[in-house]
Amino acid sequence: MDFTRTSAIVLRQFYLIRGSVSRLVPMFVWVGVDMMLWGFITRYLNSVASPGFNFVPVLLGAVLLWDFFIRVMQGITMAFFEDVWSRNFLNFFATPLLISEYLGGLVLSSIATSSIGLVVMMLLATFVFGLSFFAYGAVLAPFVMVLFLFGIALGIFATAMVLRLGPASEWFIWPIPAVLSPFAGVFYPLATLPGWMRAISYFLPPSYVFESMRKIVAGGAVPITPLLLSGTLAVFYIVLAAWFFKSTYQYAVRTGLIARYSAETAS
Repeated sequence: MDFTRTSAIVLRQFYLIRGSVSRLVPMFVWVGVDMMLWGFITRYLNSVASPGFNFVPVLLGAVLLWDFFIRVMQGITMAFFEDVWSRNFLNFFATPLLISEYLGGLVLSSIATSSIGLVVMMLLATFVFGLSFFAYGAVLAPFVMVLFLFGIALGIFATAMVLRLGPASEWFIWPIPAVLSPFAGVFYPLATLPGWMRAISYFLPPSYVFESMRKIVAGGAVPITPLLLSGTLAVFYIVLAAWFFKSTYQYAVRTGLIARYSAETAS
């Protein structure tokens, strides 16, 4: 694996974002809108709820973490879609570029774009709505890492779906976070869910993250076992997603489906 070729993928994304306001602004505007909306909702709930209970860490903290997960996933899929929309995907693999180098470039691009969104969300949540992340200390870092790893896995899996089913299938990708959120228990304990939904939740790393964060906010100890289990699941899904992408790419090359991404097929 040559890091120079990986960095070239990142550099392409940098030039695309730098040269387009329409690509740059959404990186922080939509997360800012989410923070403002949910921040004022939590303020309203605090004003009507019984004294002593603070909705800010419970709801606003959950929104921030879930938005970060979505941004990580979309950081990969959007970088891939840029290549699909510009009919540039096939051009990459006319070079010695490896699958691992291409995926590495997508992941690094996602790290950069999602980090910008995370900083904006943390600043708004801290200085506008008083959600202090320093109170959690280093406890927050491993949970954020689990969401980051699962977001990477889901982003790679989503790009493989589009590669297999064709560019029009991108509309299957956008609803994925919304479909997963009820099972992940972002805003409520998993005990609220019926049994069949809880059975699915046990296979989703975010469900362990949000369940554990609620216990920590309530004053409990850091749940080590759920953290280790969620981290193991996230790493397993990354390996599985990378294998799925490689297998899908090889299938597309072998059957000629990859020609749909060629500039020559554009009308």
